Amino acid sequence: MDNETAIDIFAALAQRTRLDAFKLLVRHEPEGLAAGELARHLEVPHNTLSAHLSVLSRAGLVVSQRQSRSIIYRASLDRMQETLAFLARDCCDGRPELCAPLLSPLQSEDCPEPEDPS
Repeated sequence: MDNETAIDIFAALAQRTRLDAFKLLVRHEPEGLAAGELARHLEVPHNTLSAHLSVLSRAGLVVSQRQSRSIIYRASLDRMQETLAFLARDCCDGRPELCAPLLSPLQSEDCPEPEDPS
């Protein structure tokens, strides 16, 4: 990943609805959510959500797949991992042991309980 790609990713996430949509999709991995369900959870109009999902898709943060009459959106966990690795690559001037406190919350036993979506 280069700086320009990282900037595009951060720009895509630098808006409340898009960030909320991405976080919600991460919580619903690996099944994903239908576009209508995503709009309902986020309480945004379908056309507004469509524009936001397009931005996230161009940044590689979400993928979509048609299932019957619905479009199912999923978070691209590979892209998220690639972005986190990009941020940590030069961590602590080549001394990765100093970055352990940054990475430990990402380990499954340390992950916080999911928020109640209702």
